[in-house]
Amino acid sequence: MVARVIPVNPFDLVLFGATGDLAKRKIWPGLFRRYVAGQFDDSSRILGVSRSELDDDAFRDRLRDIIPTSTTAEKDQLDRFVALVSYIAIDAKGDRGWDALAKTVRPETERAFYLSVAPNFFGPIARRLRDRGIATETSRIVVEKPFGHDLESAKALNAELRDCFEEHQIYRIDHYLGKETVQNLMALRFANSLFEPLWNASHIEHVQITVAESLSVEGRGEYYDNSGAMRDMVQNHLMQLLCLTAMEPPSKFQPNAVRDEKVKVIEALEPVQQSDIARGQYRSGTGHDSYLDHAGNPDSRTESFIAMKVNVANWRWAKTPFYLRTGKCLRARTSEIAVYFRNPPHMIFPGIDTPSGNVLVIRLQPDEGMTLHTTIKDPGPGGMRLTEASLDMTFADSLADSAQPQDAYERLIMDVIRGDQTLFMRGDEVEAAWAWADPIIQGWQERNHKPQAYDSGGSGPDDALLLMHRDGRRWRPIGA
Repeated sequence: MVARVIPVNPFDLVLFGATGDLAKRKIWPGLFRRYVAGQFDDSSRILGVSRSELDDDAFRDRLRDIIPTSTTAEKDQLDRFVALVSYIAIDAKGDRGWDALAKTVRPETERAFYLSVAPNFFGPIARRLRDRGIATETSRIVVEKPFGHDLESAKALNAELRDCFEEHQIYRIDHYLGKETVQNLMALRFANSLFEPLWNASHIEHVQITVAESLSVEGRGEYYDNSGAMRDMVQNHLMQLLCLTAMEPPSKFQPNAVRDEKVKVIEALEPVQQSDIARGQYRSGTGHDSYLDHAGNPDSRTESFIAMKVNVANWRWAKTPFYLRTGKCLRARTSEIAVYFRNPPHMIFPGIDTPSGNVLVIRLQPDEGMTLHTTIKDPGPGGMRLTEASLDMTFADSLADSAQPQDAYERLIMDVIRGDQTLFMRGDEVEAAWAWADPIIQGWQERNHKPQAYDSGGSGPDDALLLMHRDGRRWRPIGA
């Protein structure tokens, strides 16, 4: 099977924050890979924008240093790619550089503005793009998370953007939605007759969604201490995974049809009781300090780990809980959705314990793929003995003859150029997520709740284990 690359129309992409960390790690290398793949050609242009005073040649030299190449052919392609790039120094909240940008963008091409900057720059940049006539009615603007700090700030941010752009022009990017496996979750459910009839409370006992990170917050502790795991991960990344797992089939695979169903899931979430939440902070461990040291705040009440039990109040999911878990400094880096199916209603094999059940594990990282755990007869003579066997599909192995999965940013940026908003968050979706999350956070603040300490390199605090044990369940081992 050979992957098809569908070229996009010629475009002008203006990247604000072109010298920042995200641009260096993800955006510039991703754009180069799409160029090498033939998804766009020399008829497109990319404009790097930042505060630094650089000329085109100096900026292109920087790109050559940060974009990896492995062959002579790729080095030649990199020279052609950087020739498409120019640079403009702009003061996002002042007047410097805006006239030069207005003269540089071409009137006949698609225009996209990627704001890889702090949220406090979104409004000023959007207003200047509008007021100076740089943004047209067909232009698109891309903004990175965080989309606000709470419901009030999210509403204010949405109002600023909508004052300058229509909702169909605004692309709120969440890179989790660009992962191959996340999109395959929709294909698995809605393109196969095997799973969808079973995808409900009658057949699914519970669902676990885990996003575990092995790294600490060292180097960004002050920033992280103002957000925490709830704001940084649950309200956006885990919420998106929950929505895609629990949503009803959309009438069509179109942006608003998909996003309508996601909003319905968020609005159906029951309020979470404080007793159904576990919060933690990692202790110091071998080779690194504690969260409190990294945050520079010995009295911090911010969580680096959170686990919670969530219920979706609708017919499909009544009495089937979703368990969400995410944290820093855990045993391994892994992201997965584990769907636990109910055991058979009657065990026909006398004297044999009930099998552990079927579990569908959808892996987002590090090895994207899916595994279905099944119960089979243990091979060999001696009567009927049951054991577990796994049906595994790792994309890198199963699709070896195809192109390797793209990085999420590669796919999402090309979707922006196409004008496809399916994998981007809508304004009402962001606000609905904050409306659900705010009361939880306010409950901690009112109680001045202190997170429970947990060992670095482990599975989180004891309270998270008790949360599951109380319901007669266990977490899947992290990194299993």
